[in-house]
Amino acid sequence: MPSRICIRCFNSSSNRLILRQYISTASNSSNSATNVGHSVSTRQQLYVTDPISPGSIFFLPNGTKVFNKLIQFMKLQQQNKYGFQEVITPLIYRKSLWEQSGHWENYKDDMFRVEGNDSTKEEFGLKPMNCPGHCVMFQKFDRSYNELPLRFSDFSPLHRNEASGALSGLSRVRKFHQDDGHIFCTTDQVEEEIEKCLQLVDLCYSTVFPLRKDMKKSFGYKLCLSTRPEKYIGKLEVWDHAESVLKSILEDSGKQWSINKGDGAFYGPKLDIHVEDHIGKYHQVATIQLDFQLPERFNLKYKDADGSYKQPIMIHRAVFGSLERFMAILMDSNNGNWPFWLNPNQAMVIPVANDNKKIIAFSKKVIGKLRGEDSDPSKPIQLNSFHFNVDIDTRDESVSYRLRDAIGKKYSYIIMIGEQEVSNLKVALRSRESRKVDMLTLDELFEKFCDLEKNYK
Repeated sequence: MPSRICIRCFNSSSNRLILRQYISTASNSSNSATNVGHSVSTRQQLYVTDPISPGSIFFLPNGTKVFNKLIQFMKLQQQNKYGFQEVITPLIYRKSLWEQSGHWENYKDDMFRVEGNDSTKEEFGLKPMNCPGHCVMFQKFDRSYNELPLRFSDFSPLHRNEASGALSGLSRVRKFHQDDGHIFCTTDQVEEEIEKCLQLVDLCYSTVFPLRKDMKKSFGYKLCLSTRPEKYIGKLEVWDHAESVLKSILEDSGKQWSINKGDGAFYGPKLDIHVEDHIGKYHQVATIQLDFQLPERFNLKYKDADGSYKQPIMIHRAVFGSLERFMAILMDSNNGNWPFWLNPNQAMVIPVANDNKKIIAFSKKVIGKLRGEDSDPSKPIQLNSFHFNVDIDTRDESVSYRLRDAIGKKYSYIIMIGEQEVSNLKVALRSRESRKVDMLTLDELFEKFCDLEKNYK
């Protein structure tokens, strides 16, 4: 049987990075989520990589829209529903901080170390995680039991010096972002806080994975308790107590879970959450970690109701985990068929006749309305207004060609505008999944898109 050869042409210099990405996709067939992600990214121009910065992602405009929408979604949930307060912390810290936290002893081989340019040649480290910085912030003020639980969230970029051979698309990178959060609480608050973290996982995954048929059943993820590794800090009895607390919470949750012996963080046990891809392979995303060690190392204290000073307990948690890896799993899950609210390509306007000035003028009016543009350039756009990702195709191609192309690029909706639509001040709307055409006024169209976005459809 003859071989099947596929040839793709990249005829402009602007697509050189995409060509490199496509070659990388073809040569890496071992990672399912990574392969699907590369394929979707190439079709929709979401991101590229380049040897000039191994393990770092160049997010293109469409990929940046998805990335920002995921962060916007998470900020709304955790800040407005679960009481997190967003903070911004430095990217680089003195070696002394990492020595105090234990990272220099237990994690420095996975860190990027930086040398200062003054006479002392002081050594610094790019942060691989946010927890020591959050401990510094807690430490700066006299804390009372009335302030607890104190919940910090942080979306700063992180850097980990992964081996070059382990790097893989979005799934394994050196620079990445987390929806990172740390909770400082009392002993009595631990169980409730971890239960809330699991509730947030359920809420987010059931919303973000609408196309997964198995989401009706435990939202398609597995819970795993990772216990004390060989290399750890702290006392054995403290570790045993922390693991016992997490086991009790898991048993009371009613969810299925398993134990992964020896895979905990060096400072505490953790609950890892693994999401299944389309071929049944599981990938770790969320994590919830219980930590008695860092509060002790940073001498964190709060004043209790009786006037005594006590040490808080620290909970580390990330729901999406690495945003980059989470996007790869999303692309594997939906194969580029993004739900409307998350789609970087929400609607394509196709004028039936490109040489008809009335049709083009009405098409531009439709685009302006959907993008939230104001006709008065002196007025700023409102912060809480709706802005949809809408494009227009005025190429000198047939309507049927442009329609097929928009469907192929996974636009959620195609808006057709001809002379009849201009006369009736309406648009012809169809979705990528259906041939059914609805005639809508501009206000009806805008309200439809607003409802889809508000309901995460």
